[in-house]
Amino acid sequence: MTVLIIEDEPLVAVGLLRLVKELEPAANVVGPLVTVADSIQWLKQHPAPDLILSDIQLADGISFDIFNDAVGCPVIFTTAYNEYAVRAFRINSIDYLLKPVEKTELGRALQKFHQLQEKYKNEIYLRQVKELFQDFSKPQPYKQRFAVHAGRSVLLIERPDVVSFIKEEIIYLLNSEGRRFITDYRSLDEIDELLDPTAFFRATRQCIVQLSFIEGFRGDDTGRLHLKMKRNLMEDIVVSREKASEFRKWFG
Repeated sequence: MTVLIIEDEPLVAVGLLRLVKELEPAANVVGPLVTVADSIQWLKQHPAPDLILSDIQLADGISFDIFNDAVGCPVIFTTAYNEYAVRAFRINSIDYLLKPVEKTELGRALQKFHQLQEKYKNEIYLRQVKELFQDFSKPQPYKQRFAVHAGRSVLLIERPDVVSFIKEEIIYLLNSEGRRFITDYRSLDEIDELLDPTAFFRATRQCIVQLSFIEGFRGDDTGRLHLKMKRNLMEDIVVSREKASEFRKWFG
C-alpha cells in the first residue's frame, strides 16, 4: 500500500517514517510534504494513496484545506493540539493522534485502517458514515476563553477582554488592561480557526484585533489603513492596501 506523509517538522517526519516502516514494512511511503499548497498539487498529479498521515498545522496553513476537494482516501491526523478533533472527523479521518506519536498508538490506528479498508470501498458504508457525522457540519461555537501564562500561573482570559493576538517569536495575548500574556498557540492561523470572524480581524500577518477595541481608522496616500486603538492600548496597526477593502466591509 502507499502511505503519504504530510508533516512540516523534519524530526517528526523522520520519526513517522521510521514508525510506519517498522509497522508496515511493505508499505511504499511517500513524502514528507510540508505545505498545504504542495500537498494539493501532489494529490492532483498522482493517484490517491491508500492512506494519508497528516499534521494539522502546516507551514502555510491548516491541512484541512487539502481535503476541500474531497480527497477520498482515509486520513490519520497527527497534532499537538486537540481543538480540531470534531472538524477532523468531518473528513475521512480514522484516527486523531496527539504528538508525540507513540508506536503503540500508531499501530492501533493502522490496525483500524486495515479493518476499515474494505468498508471504505463500500458506497453504502460511506453514505452511513456521512449520515452519522452530519451533525458535525453544524457551526461550532467559537472559543470564549483563552488559557495564558502569567509567570508560573495559568490564567483564563475571557473573550471580551481580548484586545489582540500578536505574533513575535511567540504568540502573545493582549488584554483590556494592556497586559501581555504568553500563549501556547503556534500560529495565528490556528487562532483564526477559533475566533468569531465578526468580532476579530486578521489585520496583519502578525496581528489579530478585536472590533470592540478599535476606535477608528484613517487612510494614507498608498491605500493602506492605520487603525487607532481605544485607550492607546496598541500602537497604530497598518492594514495593507490589499486587505483595506475587506477591512472596511468588516468594520462597517
